[in-house]
Amino acid sequence: MSDIVLNCGYVPLVDCAPLVIAKDLGFAAEEGLALNLVAQPSWSALRDMLALGHLDAAHMLSPMPVAMSIGLGGLPARIDTLMVLSVNGTVFGVSHALAAELGALPFGDARALLAALAARRSGPLRIGVPFHYSMHRLLLSYWTATVEGFEVEEITVPPPRMADAVADGFVDAFWVGEPWGSVAVQQNVGQLMMTGSDVWKFAPEKVLAVRHDWAGANEDSARRLMRAVYRASAWLDARKNRTLAVEILARSEHLSMSPDLIDPALSGQITPRLNDAPRPVAHFVQFHKHAASFPWRSQAAWIAQQLGADAAGIEKAKACFRSDLYRQNLGGIGVDMPGASEKVEGALRFETAVASTCGHMILAQDAFFDGRTFDFPREKR
Repeated sequence: MSDIVLNCGYVPLVDCAPLVIAKDLGFAAEEGLALNLVAQPSWSALRDMLALGHLDAAHMLSPMPVAMSIGLGGLPARIDTLMVLSVNGTVFGVSHALAAELGALPFGDARALLAALAARRSGPLRIGVPFHYSMHRLLLSYWTATVEGFEVEEITVPPPRMADAVADGFVDAFWVGEPWGSVAVQQNVGQLMMTGSDVWKFAPEKVLAVRHDWAGANEDSARRLMRAVYRASAWLDARKNRTLAVEILARSEHLSMSPDLIDPALSGQITPRLNDAPRPVAHFVQFHKHAASFPWRSQAAWIAQQLGADAAGIEKAKACFRSDLYRQNLGGIGVDMPGASEKVEGALRFETAVASTCGHMILAQDAFFDGRTFDFPREKR
């Protein structure tokens, strides 16, 4: 019996790793899948390819399935999130000119950085983000909205072009996924000020997305794909595998860049400025540990609220994060499942043991920088 061929789109970023590892190390083949990875030049191209049926599945920014399912931006389509591919993994940086204007600031202090940026008196801050419906942009909006009157001009820049946009003076600052923040540092065009986790400790960054009708018509393929990607994610979070993971991602058919630019994300050792000592960042990017791959419906609700959805839109958003399929397709191989599919986002200040099917689940911190929590339909302060 021949393998099932699945076309899966991705944008070349470190957090496409679960798909790359699933293919290259044979996890997909062991599930009877021939995984054809198709690189895309932009998030909008990826969106359209999936919506039009040219791709079976996609590595997507976590807000994209929500936005598409509630009819925002581009081609509206009902898109399901089968599982989360990565948590965190983004950086916020500034040009050297802006860094000089801000003065000395501690790396990773979201409050101090925001206060310094808000104190500027030279017009709107031009910030590059990879896509409007991205976690980068939602975190940026959430962070800057806490200062009344702070003006931000959002400029869409594909991740591989971010360093050039800074060098050319097209943007003053940027929020981007690795390795493109490290590329800006290595090219000496900017410096990093914080990571996305300094705004939200456990933000879903990329997801494995499929069309809703495809998931219904291809239940067996979806199950095989989820199992392969789950096993790849677990492999990635084992420290002993980091060197091989970096080597695989660096290959020409994947990210096609120096391993030195990929290693910081997987090691959690972020270098803010050229020739600086690396700074350790806990949970910089997470693929598996602490239920990282579980599609929490409360995360979908938070995303939808940030996108301005009404109560009906939030319910649609929650429905597209398929925790039901996650339980159904992974429970049979002994995956530990949380007792509920929603939680109060931002409530965990410490690693916390929670009720689960196997009784071994510990969730990581998920606090927001301003101390708020989110529990739809009630938002607690």
